[in-house]
Amino acid sequence: MGVTYSVYEAKARFSEVIRQVREGNTVTVSYRGEPVAEIRPTPKPEHETLAERLDALERKGVLVSAGKRWRPVASEDRRPGVVGRFLAERHE
Repeated sequence: MGVTYSVYEAKARFSEVIRQVREGNTVTVSYRGEPVAEIRPTPKPEHETLAERLDALERKGVLVSAGKRWRPVASEDRRPGVVGRFLAERHE
């Protein structure tokens, strides 16, 4: 459970409020006795390092590492498209 400060107290003791939040506590700020805001710690990232984030993306299949060999996906449609027709006409 967190601590409640009035707007005036929170302003006067802002360093203390931030210290409590850094320790993992939620601080409620009230105005005329009514809670109007909460200051809480930001959520910790799921993966701490860049390498961990890249590994997670690889496992999900979103990212292919440059160190791994991959094959381009073959197109189902083998007919020449606009570019192919343009190049064919250009060579004629």
